[in-house]
Amino acid sequence: MTRRTLISAALAAGLLAVSTLSAAPGFWQAGTQADFLRGEVEQLSIDEHGRLTLGPELTNLYDAGTPFVWTMLPGADGTVFLGTGNEGKVIRVDRNGQGSVFYDSSEMEVHALAPAPAGGLYVATSPEGRIYKVDAKGQATIFFDPSEKYIWSLAVDRQGNVFAGTGDKGTVYRVTADGTGAKFFSTKATHAVSLAFDAGNQLLVGTGAPGRVFRVDTAGKGFLLLDTPFQEIHALRVDPKGVIYAAAQSSRSGSGGDNLSEPVTVSPPAVTPSIPNVSTEITSIAVVEIPGGAQASGSAADRRSASGAIFRVQTDGLWDQIWSPAEDAPYDLSIESDGGLLVATGGKGKLYRLSGDPVRAVLVTRVPAQQATQLIRTADRTLIATSNPGRLMAMSSARATRGTYESDVKDARLVSTWGAVAWKAVAPAGTKVEVFTRSGNTRTPDEAWSDWAGPYTNADGSPISSPKARYLQWRAVLTGTTASPVLTSLTSAYLPRNVRPQVAAITVHPPGVVFQKPFSSGETESAGLDEDATERRNAGASPAAAGSGPALGRRIYQKGLQTFVWKAEDENGDDLSYSVSYRREGETAWHPLKSDLRDTLLVWDTSSVPNGSYVLKVSASDTRANPSDSALVGELESSGFEIDNVAPTVQPGAIRRDGTRFIVPAEVRDTDSTIARVEYSVDAQRWQPAFPRDGILDARQEAFEIRLEADAAGRTLVIRATDVLGNVGSGQVQIK
Repeated sequence: MTRRTLISAALAAGLLAVSTLSAAPGFWQAGTQADFLRGEVEQLSIDEHGRLTLGPELTNLYDAGTPFVWTMLPGADGTVFLGTGNEGKVIRVDRNGQGSVFYDSSEMEVHALAPAPAGGLYVATSPEGRIYKVDAKGQATIFFDPSEKYIWSLAVDRQGNVFAGTGDKGTVYRVTADGTGAKFFSTKATHAVSLAFDAGNQLLVGTGAPGRVFRVDTAGKGFLLLDTPFQEIHALRVDPKGVIYAAAQSSRSGSGGDNLSEPVTVSPPAVTPSIPNVSTEITSIAVVEIPGGAQASGSAADRRSASGAIFRVQTDGLWDQIWSPAEDAPYDLSIESDGGLLVATGGKGKLYRLSGDPVRAVLVTRVPAQQATQLIRTADRTLIATSNPGRLMAMSSARATRGTYESDVKDARLVSTWGAVAWKAVAPAGTKVEVFTRSGNTRTPDEAWSDWAGPYTNADGSPISSPKARYLQWRAVLTGTTASPVLTSLTSAYLPRNVRPQVAAITVHPPGVVFQKPFSSGETESAGLDEDATERRNAGASPAAAGSGPALGRRIYQKGLQTFVWKAEDENGDDLSYSVSYRREGETAWHPLKSDLRDTLLVWDTSSVPNGSYVLKVSASDTRANPSDSALVGELESSGFEIDNVAPTVQPGAIRRDGTRFIVPAEVRDTDSTIARVEYSVDAQRWQPAFPRDGILDARQEAFEIRLEADAAGRTLVIRATDVLGNVGSGQVQIK
């Protein structure tokens, strides 16, 4: 066991215990907003500059004991009414967090609430949607019972008319104060998901499948304000200046955007009528979150791949997409007094604040739920409804005194030794930043992981004490009573265990096949052949011949050369070097041929090597990237190949006559290789093939009979033989 020192610009120093490790460490760094957003926060904020600070204080006011809190409505004296699922209850929660069932409907979901006269509520339920009018004592009567399956949203105008957005036919109903309802507007979409009133008290309708926003006048005439590339408009809000904001979510295919001439056909959500549990049905329209990695670049392709976006529609009708998170689906938004937006999202329950021009997003905090479904701003706090689990949370303007951040799980790909962890932070008096780590060998931290190690004390570089493993996670805890510390970056080092290199394959090219590479001097050198051998072979070549070679990669033939190409890989990504050795068939000892090669190609000049069958071995070493005592070598042997530099011999026999013809027998022999081809020519004229007496060329010794016509008399017969390695021998005889 040896010890080495890791040095980097980010880490001052860190000692690592090394046991067969790759010498090149890796580093994980978090220093931008995108880096930090990959982790999980609790009562911390991440600003646009990637700084971690203590966030607003979160309080769990009420646990609804149900998976979903879909909607909420403020009541008198600071009370809040919650519409829940999957039991279809309306729960009344007072300012102190004490809750009680205000109304228990016969349906399973309460998706919308609206104020009714005399302190009562309108309660919209699904499926088999109905609107109930519930008085201040919780006594309910059916107010309106349309034929639609879902009632998603309610809005009450100044005259006391109740508007209901329904599905799955996308119809908006207007119901007068006496409960008389009629169709007011048909969206031509599958669902009318959200309702609001603009500055002129005209109805705004956000639809689902597809996600569009309409303005509807008092006569029920609709005008399309916004056509998005998303599945639904989950929330609509109007600021004091009349600017409309829309929270859209769930990507859909198609052109989207501004092209209104082409009809958009979108399949309705999957529904299982035989199962009375609406959670699956509701998920289709209200909780679907499609993963996407798009940033708010504004391109149509990016918008289609994102999970959602916030759109802004100006009073003159011009609209733009102001924000598109990479992974979070917007559920609701609240307009703050300074004109900023607070956005509640789903996926990980994050709350963002949008402000500035161009818009900048700050992660304000995260609620302990999968979805933050609705926001209500009160005088001194913001109320947050959540789902999975269903809760009522309160976010105050006061700063939390303690917050934690857990990074995403870092994958070193191999079991690794951890180096040092270093961070940069500003910690005023009375504040501190503590860093912890844990490690494990499963992708998701579980009971098989190590306990949290730390806190580490040296921000310039503290050795990580978590055990060696494949995965690492770090945690930062920020505390402060009168001020907040600021964490701006953190870097951790790791050194994967060294893995033996692998030689995956060796290709033995046919004898004499080499590949050329050009040089600026005009000379052509065979790739893989050492310089001394090249100089020897080119010594007798003319300048023209040496300088007229083809481009790199062109195959040429040079007798006596044998080309080998191999493939090697190293999981650590180490720089490899190669040694090549050989042995003759029947031998056990390997003879070195070349060492410390960088290329995966070698040409062996075998012109002076004894004939025989040989095997080549390639050894790949990572010694360039590791100390000698921990470097590893991988080896592979080639298939057998022949070396033969001796030409076949051709021995013509005694010529005999067969009528007017001459018959010339011949014996062709080769000491080491099979005969590949035999040809003959009379007086150096056209070469013709000769065939062995047994009809097949398959041996090192073959017998031939060449038959010539009578006019061959007095002429010279030349017989040429070539073996499988390209050696050529010949013999001749005078025909008489």
